[in-house]
Amino acid sequence: MRIALVQTSIYWEDIQANLSNLEEKIWKMDKVADVIILPEMFSTGFSMNAEKLSEPSNLTTHKWMKQIAAQTMAAITGSYIVRDNGKFYNRLIWVQPDGTTFKYDKRHVFTMAGEDKVFEKGKGKLIVEWKGWKFCPLICYDLRFPVWSRNTKAKAYDCVIYVANWPQQRAIAWNGLLKARAIENISYTIGVNRIGNDNNGNYYHGDSSAYDFCGNLMTNLSDNEEIIFVDLDKGQLDDFRKKFPALEDGDGFEIKN
Repeated sequence: MRIALVQTSIYWEDIQANLSNLEEKIWKMDKVADVIILPEMFSTGFSMNAEKLSEPSNLTTHKWMKQIAAQTMAAITGSYIVRDNGKFYNRLIWVQPDGTTFKYDKRHVFTMAGEDKVFEKGKGKLIVEWKGWKFCPLICYDLRFPVWSRNTKAKAYDCVIYVANWPQQRAIAWNGLLKARAIENISYTIGVNRIGNDNNGNYYHGDSSAYDFCGNLMTNLSDNEEIIFVDLDKGQLDDFRKKFPALEDGDGFEIKN
C-alpha cells in the first residue's frame, strides 16, 4: 500500500488557486499511489469565514476530488468547508476512483481559534476499507484526544490518518502525539500538515510524517513543499499484532456525545 502525503502551502481563501496548484502537483508525481492525502482545509486554509467559503457537499471541491481519484486510480482524502442543511462543517471526505465517497466531520473543533463558534461538532468516526486495508481518517485537533483515536480489540483499523493545519509553535506536540498514537494503537499512523504562513499570523513547518506500528519514523520530517511517499506492509503489521496482541487487553468503553 503506497501512500502519497501532499505537503503544500495553501493560498488563503482561494479555492480555485488551491485546486489548480494541487492538481499540478499530483500530476507531477513520479510514483503511483494507492491513497493521496491532502491537508486540513486544503482549498482555503484554516479560515473561519465559512459563510463565504462553504460549499454544498457535492459541488466544486468534491467534484474535483472525484476527478483526481478517477484519473489517478487512487483514493484521495482531505478536509474542506462544507455547508449542509444550513450548518457548517470542517468535513473530511474520502473519494475512491469509482466516485464512492465517505465523510467524516471533525469531532474536536479547535476552541482556541473559535472553530466551535462556526462549525458543527462531528458525532461519529469513519472506518473505510480500501484494497484490503482499514483506514481511520481524522482531523488535526483530534490528535490530542487518544480515546477518540483508540483502536479496538477487534482491530478496527490498520492505519490512522490525521490531516492538519498544525502551527510550528506546537510542533513538539504534533510529532510526539503521532508517535504515541502509532504505539498505543499498534497501527500505522500518518500525519499530513501544510507549510507556509496564513493570514492569521500562523507559520506551519509541515513535518508531515508516517510512523509504523512500533512507533518508528518512516519518513524524513521537513518543511519543504513536496509529496512524500511511504509504503505500508500489511503482512508485517499482522505478524506483529499476532506476536504482541496488546490490543486484546485494552479496556472497553463507550464514548458519549
